Amino acid sequence: MQEAKDLREYREHVREALANDFQRQALDNFAVAYPQGRENAFHGMDSKSLIDEVARIKDYGIAHLEELLEEFTQNAEAAGVHVHLALTAHQANELIARIAKENNCRKIVKSKSMTAEETLLNHHLEKYGLEVTETDLGEWIIQLRREGPSHMVMPAIHLSRSQVADLFTKVTNKPQDADIEKLVKVARRELRQKYVEADMGISGANFAIAESGTIGIITNEGNARLVTTLPRVHVALIGLEKLTATLNDALKILRVLPRNATGQIITSYVTWITGANECQSAPDQKKTMHIIFLDNGRRTVAKDPSFHEVLRCVRCGACANVCPIYRMVGGHEYGHIYIGAIGLILTYFFHGKDKARNLLQNCLNCQCCKDICAAGIDLPRIIKEVYAEIQDEEGHAALDTTVARVLKNRKLFHGMLRAAKFAQKPMADEAGYIRHLPHFLSKDHGFRALPALAGKPFRDQWSDIKDKLHVDNPRFRVALFSGCVQDFVYPEQIIAAINAIKGRGVELDYPMDQLCCGLPVQMMGEFASAREAARQNVNALDPAKFDYILTMCASCASHLKYTYPRLVGKGPGAVKVQQFSDRVIDFSSFMENVLNVAAEQYAGNGEKVTYHVPCHLARGMNVKDEPHKLIQKAGYEFIPLNEERVCCGFGGSYSMKFPEISREILEKKLQNIANTGASILATDCPGCIMQMRGGLEKLGSKIKVKHTAELIAESRK
Repeated sequence: MQEAKDLREYREHVREALANDFQRQALDNFAVAYPQGRENAFHGMDSKSLIDEVARIKDYGIAHLEELLEEFTQNAEAAGVHVHLALTAHQANELIARIAKENNCRKIVKSKSMTAEETLLNHHLEKYGLEVTETDLGEWIIQLRREGPSHMVMPAIHLSRSQVADLFTKVTNKPQDADIEKLVKVARRELRQKYVEADMGISGANFAIAESGTIGIITNEGNARLVTTLPRVHVALIGLEKLTATLNDALKILRVLPRNATGQIITSYVTWITGANECQSAPDQKKTMHIIFLDNGRRTVAKDPSFHEVLRCVRCGACANVCPIYRMVGGHEYGHIYIGAIGLILTYFFHGKDKARNLLQNCLNCQCCKDICAAGIDLPRIIKEVYAEIQDEEGHAALDTTVARVLKNRKLFHGMLRAAKFAQKPMADEAGYIRHLPHFLSKDHGFRALPALAGKPFRDQWSDIKDKLHVDNPRFRVALFSGCVQDFVYPEQIIAAINAIKGRGVELDYPMDQLCCGLPVQMMGEFASAREAARQNVNALDPAKFDYILTMCASCASHLKYTYPRLVGKGPGAVKVQQFSDRVIDFSSFMENVLNVAAEQYAGNGEKVTYHVPCHLARGMNVKDEPHKLIQKAGYEFIPLNEERVCCGFGGSYSMKFPEISREILEKKLQNIANTGASILATDCPGCIMQMRGGLEKLGSKIKVKHTAELIAESRK
């Protein structure tokens, strides 16, 4: 695709992708079917333990790249293989071109290899007059179209059978039916002659096993076996991170990779190659085999304490399978060569910041990719840290820097919010929404109604509330953490939580020096301000004084609990930070698991309630069933929501930066909500409430959107 020179141009590309109805439908169908297929494939297995084992194996390989490379080289060369190390993509391409020249090769067949895509190998070889033919069906199709892959495992997922039929009609000069079986036969017929004529076969590899010098290749079509056996020269181009110590390690990864990629228990073909094999087409009946390991920055990344885990990637593509953004725009706009969450990161390391800058901003931080990763890579964290590194290199945007400075200064930030409360009056309506947006926002952001600031923030109400909450000999001492939105936009949600807890032996406190959790500025790449916010909050909510730190915002909870230790959990005060994070809990878990509330304590009217799971509750806090149980105990009829754990499209500042995508994700969510027939939508995140309540308001829907705390408080006897 043509590279966007800035974010504005990139957003234009995104709009074009959103208008591609077939691609949208194809990706949507796969996204809906994939989770069940994966669940079935892992049935009866401890997938988390398997993924932890893959991470351990890959981490060992990353930490011992040099030793494993040396061991592999010795064993492979003893078996008649020429082993090379290419420091750069260009060096790898030149080396393959030289091998072709030295062996009088003119025609090349190639099996699927993302590493070869990374180096742009085909383009390089074609400059030397070499004929290169991709033999994976999807790769052949996109080669004929002169496109890059739109998915690491399914490169042509964005194309319809009619588009492929039209393409094959041009290739064969014969009309072709849009029938899949017939199209496969056409491809087989056209490619078969290429295998016979080829002088060289080029493959990648999923594994390079040091103990034996063996490479392992997994495919579904069997084309890799033809590529690696028929031609007299075989070249395998392999990223250094594919090195594993033993065959046993490779087999453990193999248990996870196909299940995570496509929901298959195992791929159709698993091929192991050790040494230069017999080859009847070679002059001495012995194949010439070269293995080229590609560095291209990998050894530097392997030594980086923040980024080394990206080399765990096994190229399953699952991070794209579950990504709500990829689902909307496809891989050509959500990657450069590598796509999905891992692609956003690898683009920076392998192809530079200019190609990565726009992509890295297009992340909702919904945590889906981290939750599904076959190697347990913390992809959302690394995306934000890489983006911050680019900003550190180039200079931070003036607006982001200003916001960061304001947000970490509690008095200034809160003072500005109070001033905004009065400034909004001409634009606010009686229902509590901004009646009309400023002109520069109205076109792109009018898909939802935005709330006005509350008349009185929660912190200004606390002095009137706290005296009524005294508890003699409390069971628990709990600090309330409000976050910005519930403090200044939805204070009624915190008050509802207080009413739900009151009278249960809990002493509540609201430390006034608390400020924003810092997640919004971290999303902007402003890590210095995020660290300062973390330090201030840890000091404000001293963990020595409380049994729990309770927040009604899932995003705040996840950030406080799991990001603070990484941000400020080293050096002096590390113990205090860990104590702080250990005490953080969300509302539903506190009510269900700590207070153990019972159904007889609630009146309940049987009203139909459905529930949207906030991203940072399910995947950040690992809270799954507690909200459902709580809603049912409170006497409501719980109606399951289709794709309840799929993001609503808010993502804080994301919805302001990429409103086109946010709108499309929201529309899908609202349709699923309407299909339940419920009269109330509950959730545990004020950001989700802002997004979905605003969307329903724009539609004129009668569905009420409430925080779970409000439901529970209303139903209490």
